Amino acid sequence: MATNRTFTMIKPDAVADGNMGAILKMIEDAGFKIISMKYTRLTAELAGQFYAVHKERPFYGELVDYMSSGPIVAAILEKDNAVADFRTLIGATNPAEAAEGTIRKLFAKSIGENAVHGSDSDENAEIEGNFYFSQYERF
Repeated sequence: MATNRTFTMIKPDAVADGNMGAILKMIEDAGFKIISMKYTRLTAELAGQFYAVHKERPFYGELVDYMSSGPIVAAILEKDNAVADFRTLIGATNPAEAAEGTIRKLFAKSIGENAVHGSDSDENAEIEGNFYFSQYERF
């Protein structure tokens, strides 16, 4: 059953490039309500925990280094059909394949530096949101 919440993270490349405001505006203009938001920086340990599902993949070390290289913005978003609609808004992981007007088409540099994370399922949205936000930080 689809829920009405998803999790996103504006990644270090997009924050460093000054795209945080434009990305948040696109999210709100697409009808998402920001339920909780936090500007923070991951330690390598926390980045490793968040991406533990990729631990056996060859890119894991680079991913952890990248995600702990600068500040990020983590947010829980609300909208009907949130996960699917947000995945459409952000576009394909590879910005060269992303649809025109999507966040990744506009702001991503590469597959690795792809500006934003978006949960891929309702279950992962809940897990990822809980990783960043306690029950007291969610509205």
